Amino acid sequence: MTRPLKVMLVAAEASGDALGAGLAKALKRRLGDDLTLVGVGGPRMAAEGIVSPFDIADLSIHGWLEGLKAYGLVKQRVADTAALADRERPDAVILIDSWGFTIRVAKAVRALMPDVPLIKYVGPQVWASRPGRARTLAAAVDHLLALYAFDAPWFEREGLPTTVVGSQALHVDMSGADPAAFRAARGMAPDAPLLLVLPGSRPSEIRLMTPVYAETIGRLKALHPDLEVAAVVAGTVAADVRERLNAMPDKVHLVEEDDKYAAMKAASVALATSGTVSTELALAGAPMIIAYRFQPLSYAIMRPFFTGKYATLFNHAADEEIAPEYIQNDATPDKLVAAVERLLQDPAARADQARRQTAALDLMGREGRDPSEIAAEAVLDVIEGRGRP
Repeated sequence: MTRPLKVMLVAAEASGDALGAGLAKALKRRLGDDLTLVGVGGPRMAAEGIVSPFDIADLSIHGWLEGLKAYGLVKQRVADTAALADRERPDAVILIDSWGFTIRVAKAVRALMPDVPLIKYVGPQVWASRPGRARTLAAAVDHLLALYAFDAPWFEREGLPTTVVGSQALHVDMSGADPAAFRAARGMAPDAPLLLVLPGSRPSEIRLMTPVYAETIGRLKALHPDLEVAAVVAGTVAADVRERLNAMPDKVHLVEEDDKYAAMKAASVALATSGTVSTELALAGAPMIIAYRFQPLSYAIMRPFFTGKYATLFNHAADEEIAPEYIQNDATPDKLVAAVERLLQDPAARADQARRQTAALDLMGREGRDPSEIAAEAVLDVIEGRGRP
């Protein structure tokens, strides 16, 4: 009797945990009891039965200097993950996002288990920086599950078989999100201007961006006494965000994960740290300003490797700065206040930006099938093609 298929999923931060949970669900729908799931992940993957040997919160690292500081911990967690693979002997290992961590895991697992199929779920954004990573990835894994069609050529040129699955962020179901109820529950007038702040999902982002946003909020409140401000507190950084925002003199409505999409729909303008959240905001129809800061030394090291014109995915897809971007030294309260103020004062500009954001999402594959289902199909095809022991 053939044993159940065993698949190992590895995620190192909140966004990867969400992708891993979606893939786990899709695999379970296809295989039922003929599937065993093991791996590394967070609470969402745990809900699907994947027991992680350690807490992934400390692995949410962004920036070269931050990576150097955490090198000892990362090295230990790579060893722990490879040991789990060696112990469990899965039929395939899926390495989700988190380039710095998962490429090390790929190499460690390959050394221990040369024949196990290694599948990378989300490739590095080589169109934006360090295109040489495409060749590195092609040498380390057997297959790539890419989010966007514009990703694929970079890796296929290096001989890495690639399946474009689409982004789960393009398929978020917001039908149950009620912006009117969101406002009413917090005592906001239906027509009051609402600024939604999304400070990020990594500790370094919260540390660097929250002071900028706090000053921006204070200045905007002085200009618009009737301005309502809400901020999303979610994921592994929720406690830190809550503590920082509660210390502000201006009232900020704190939004939990369950109310995030209603807040996005209710927002007049959003101020967001660059990341996947920009796609969700565009789906919700919220015109946005994008900001980002790295630790200064990290930015100085990384800056020569940035090759893309834009940080925001839908800006890249449209080859146009639809959502204004303020990166590093441009991410100042002066510039953010001016950018938000322009949209708050001009309803026509808000509507036009929201429309162009939506059109850009179509270029990214908004109408495609559920990405988790396509990813599950591709995983099983790779396993079948390699043969099971």
